[in-house]
Amino acid sequence: MKHRKIKINAKTPYDVIIGKGLLSELAEHIEFDRAKTAVIITDDNVYPLYESAVRKPLENAGFKVLSYVFENGEKHKNPAELINIINFLAENKVTRADFIIALGGGIVGDMAGFAAGIYLRGIKYIQIPTTFLAAVDSSVGGKTAVNLTGGKNLAGLFYQPYAVICDPETFETLGDVTFADGVSEAVKHGFIHDENLFGKLKGKTRTEYMKDIVEIVARNVEIKGEIVASDEFEKGQRQLLNFGHTAAHAIEKCTEHAYSHGQAVALGMLIMARAAYKKGYCECDFSGEIEEAFSGFSRVLNMNFTAKQLYEAGLSDKKRHGGKINIIIPERVGKCVIKEIDAEELFEVFKSGLEERQ
Repeated sequence: MKHRKIKINAKTPYDVIIGKGLLSELAEHIEFDRAKTAVIITDDNVYPLYESAVRKPLENAGFKVLSYVFENGEKHKNPAELINIINFLAENKVTRADFIIALGGGIVGDMAGFAAGIYLRGIKYIQIPTTFLAAVDSSVGGKTAVNLTGGKNLAGLFYQPYAVICDPETFETLGDVTFADGVSEAVKHGFIHDENLFGKLKGKTRTEYMKDIVEIVARNVEIKGEIVASDEFEKGQRQLLNFGHTAAHAIEKCTEHAYSHGQAVALGMLIMARAAYKKGYCECDFSGEIEEAFSGFSRVLNMNFTAKQLYEAGLSDKKRHGGKINIIIPERVGKCVIKEIDAEELFEVFKSGLEERQ
């Protein structure tokens, strides 16, 4: 199958290359004249599956390859683990000419990208997403972060990768819940920016997704790339990508990550769509269409938390500025807008979004 190549026109432009079998061709897409060492950063889930598939073509191309493996899970996306990674780079005398490979899902991408951005004041890194979620979302756009005790992604920086190389064959090893996490972000992109994509994804099963996976990932990357190019540092339109995320991050925090990020985003979109209608921010309740988009998956959409819990967790959201917070609300399928509200109003928003469920 022909590979798709999409240019991301950030301040530092780069390509996203998507195609089955790309891992075996990895070295063909890496051109670092002075680099001698490649450092694979991954977690203990991904390491036994794909580390050797990445290592072999790099070693055959003449690179010395090192691997840093940390324990999987959101609780390990923290400052202490980040420092461990940086110390590993320093102890192995990794230079500015060398590069990092983020091999894994969003947590790995965040950690590896953050480390690349601050080690020696910045070295190159390549994203190799192995999850559907990372492929369509977190591997593109240059957001890197770790969680603090006060909330999710509160310490981080914008640091664009040198390239993103996505081999969708890696999605075959994902469990159904993890695969559905990527569906949440793909549906979100369609809902906020592309009515045609949203319609195509509505009700698709996993098998149907995988038949068209290269094109689905490519269209999602195009959407995110367009938005990032217009607002790389999230001062305006890039905030549209946060549809459902204020609620989602609050869900993750107040439930101590009992819900995966994709599950939380799906619930967050339902909450915000319903709340936007009930609060009079938009003319239609789009929550039914969003729920229908997930009908091809046996996704549990139970909301086992209260508006008060979400509100208290949501006050630490990084999108809050002073006494205000920006939320994303739908005007129609394919178009959302940014609305600034008083932070105290967030309680009523969450309450409105939860009323039919409680």
